[in-house]
Amino acid sequence: VRVDTLFIDEGFGTLDANSLESAVETLMELQESGRLIGIISHVDELKDRIPSRILVKSKKEGSHARIEIQ
Repeated sequence: VRVDTLFIDEGFGTLDANSLESAVETLMELQESGRLIGIISHVDELKDRIPSRILVKSKKEGSHARIEIQ
């Protein structure tokens, strides 16, 4: 079975610096091989390393999403 799309929901905040680096490198390699990788996270290090993002802000009157491409 080939998985072309992968979404990961959090868990990165519990990783030490070396494990986080290894995880990010692996995800980037998967992306470079043609897979779509989606990450749900609040970890600032990931925000700095991933150029395309969908930012979701929750407000009292409803949520708002914004796409950022660097």
